[in-house]
Amino acid sequence: MYNFYEQLTIKDVANWVASGAIIFGGIVPYVPQYKEIKKRDDAEGFSLYVCLTLLIANTLRISFWFGKRYEIPLLLQSILMIITMFIMIKLCINVQNRNQVVKVRERVFSDFDTNYFWKWTDFQSYLDFMLLFTALMGVVTYLLMDVPIFVEIVGLLALLTEAMLGVPQFVHNFLNKSTSGMSIIMVAMWTLGDVFKTCYFVVKEAPIQFGVCGTLQVIIDIAILTQVYIYQNKTTVHVKIPVRVD
Repeated sequence: MYNFYEQLTIKDVANWVASGAIIFGGIVPYVPQYKEIKKRDDAEGFSLYVCLTLLIANTLRISFWFGKRYEIPLLLQSILMIITMFIMIKLCINVQNRNQVVKVRERVFSDFDTNYFWKWTDFQSYLDFMLLFTALMGVVTYLLMDVPIFVEIVGLLALLTEAMLGVPQFVHNFLNKSTSGMSIIMVAMWTLGDVFKTCYFVVKEAPIQFGVCGTLQVIIDIAILTQVYIYQNKTTVHVKIPVRVD
């Protein structure tokens, strides 16, 4: 009887640790990247499209939860990740605006200019866009919550979008032929976290979308780490060029 309770306690502790790792583990990789941006006072090495990808993915994942209840730690992870991405956006916008050699014309969400999508110069525009997207998803989810195919599609879109997390950073590195300014620790943590997360999905028998997309994430993470190896001997000199005011 003693062994039974001892094993039960160990199992419970293991579950709590795993749940805590899932909830908070996703945001840990962004701590070194945040520090890197603050230290260099330069956000050029980090793609804001990473934030867009995670904001969309986690908003869709929360909508998916209302149609198909999955593990609560995964839901809490999504909420915490959204908050983290807004913190990263605010930091990047502040740094970029501070480093402008010549003040450019302010680009805001209300301009409705697709050429400037996700390239706005004020934090409020990013917040407004996500509030609008969340409101639209909330209405659609409420109306179609009882349609199984809709719920499954939302889940697939949420996790496919999250699986594409590393793609903006991969493209950013490829175009610059450099990983300068990108936190290698962040990507390494992405990889370890995604491996752990994928195993968690399998053990907890989460919906199949989670496992498939988790595997895809690991592959993309490895591709970015490969870029680090390829570009490690290449340096890119960033020169701030005055921007013409429209």
